[in-house]
Amino acid sequence: MGDLNHPDICWRDNTAGLPLYSTLVRPPPEYCIQVWGPQCKKDVELLEQVQRRAMKMIRGLERLSYDDKLRKLGWFSLEKRRLQGDLIAAFQYPKGDYKKVGEGLFTRAWNDRTRGNGLKLKEGIFRLDVRKKFFTVRVVRHWNRLPREAVAAPSLEVFKARLDGTLGNLV
Repeated sequence: MGDLNHPDICWRDNTAGLPLYSTLVRPPPEYCIQVWGPQCKKDVELLEQVQRRAMKMIRGLERLSYDDKLRKLGWFSLEKRRLQGDLIAAFQYPKGDYKKVGEGLFTRAWNDRTRGNGLKLKEGIFRLDVRKKFFTVRVVRHWNRLPREAVAAPSLEVFKARLDGTLGNLV
């Protein structure tokens, strides 16, 4: 009887806890991630620790490893979610909502013949390493590794569905 009054009872009930986590805990660290994305390993680990701590509270997953918990829940690590957000934003610049704004952000690589996705972007060469951490630079390598059917998606919704299928192989 005493367990019903425990403050964690809603969280430990997977039907209430998972939606609470997805709507209240995860969005703040992912807001505008393309602009402020963490680059230092300690910052990435600190963010990932938020998800690890939340997953410890889910009933039935206590003894599983972090990767097994992610698989069981059908989630990605926060690092892969940041990559997913980067790739979705990269799709929107040349093809979607931000087409007009994105005209100068990315340069298309025209020397691509038959390998890859056919919509490859040109990787820049920079003197300083700090430039490599900018959104418009860090997303290019991952974009170029996407399969042709993902980048040639007719809409954002189709792109998201195809990206989820291939995201497990990236990073």
